[in-house]
Amino acid sequence: MSPRRRSAFLTPFLTALGVFALLHVYVARRLFLETSLPAVLAVAGCVLLAVLIVLVPVGFIFSRRDRGWPSRVFPPLAIGWLGVSAVLLTVTVVTDLGRLLYSLFHGWPDAAASLHQSRLQAVVILLGTALLVPFAMWTARGRLVLSRVRVPLERLAPGVAGLRIVQISDLHIGNRLGEDFLRRVVDRVNALRPDVVAITGDLVDGPAHVVEQALRPLADLSAPYGVFFVTGNHEYYWGGRESVRMVEALGLTVLHNEHRVVERDGGAVVIGGMPDLHGGQFLSDHEIRPDLVFAGAPEGAPRVLLAHQPRAVTKAAPHGVDLLLSGHTHGGQIFPFHLFVRLQQPVVQGLRKLLGVWVYAHRGTGFWGPPMRLFSTPEIAEITLTPAG
Repeated sequence: MSPRRRSAFLTPFLTALGVFALLHVYVARRLFLETSLPAVLAVAGCVLLAVLIVLVPVGFIFSRRDRGWPSRVFPPLAIGWLGVSAVLLTVTVVTDLGRLLYSLFHGWPDAAASLHQSRLQAVVILLGTALLVPFAMWTARGRLVLSRVRVPLERLAPGVAGLRIVQISDLHIGNRLGEDFLRRVVDRVNALRPDVVAITGDLVDGPAHVVEQALRPLADLSAPYGVFFVTGNHEYYWGGRESVRMVEALGLTVLHNEHRVVERDGGAVVIGGMPDLHGGQFLSDHEIRPDLVFAGAPEGAPRVLLAHQPRAVTKAAPHGVDLLLSGHTHGGQIFPFHLFVRLQQPVVQGLRKLLGVWVYAHRGTGFWGPPMRLFSTPEIAEITLTPAG
């Protein structure tokens, strides 16, 4: 890995790991330190959480290459704990809020009552986590929710009114989601008989020797006006050029700072695409160039831009974009991560107008990391373009 690429990945990873550790300290206080457990149990619980914190970077290290049995054991344990710990944190926060509200209405408890509440809270935290984790796992691999969205656009000619773009995003095809899952997605998309199919990044999440065969169902995607793809950040983690090569080999159109014109019954819609905002940190020729995306596009036709991250709207708005189709956020994937996503992205899920541009943030069709989704269902979006007014 080049120094530039290592820096682009390592800094946010270490920051996230530090936050992750502090959150474990918070949970440890509620479960072990405030419940007056015997010292040996309290120490054992804290040591266990410390080991689980360390497990995460260890799992990541062994996931990057095949190093025998550790590469088969540590990565799935680390990923699993990431998901469980998120649910554990959620339940802890909710029970804390419950205790606070109870105290506000019934008065602050004395020492004995406070100890009783702490012990009851610890039991609720453990039971709640035990129930929510299986539910989150079922949601992640369960039914794909179809979201039907109508977007009113100015300048939309009658001939292209009602044009339907089916968007899938963030499939993360790799070791955990493979060919069978992708086949199910492709069949659902084709059943909708879309005019256009848009794949807005993070399709690839594994080395080529794992992913290439799993991607084969994409060759069966069918749309009369094109199947388009733009890169997400995860394509670059596994080799941006190799990811693009695999997608192009399946017959999909990769929009790399460029556009295509969809014409129907005398009307036109311009569909453009650009690499992920981080692409230039990995490959110099993958810098975003919103000034080039619509160069030479017909005047007066609405412009739809495919870009992986919703915050690309700030780059797109000055170039006459009417609709931005994005992903990346997963809708938070595991509550309450949507709160952290909102600090980075202007839209976490759904449709919103920003800087004069309609922005649709797709919740993601697959999942990343833990095979869990808590209060964020996997999605296929059907975007219908309608005349404004």
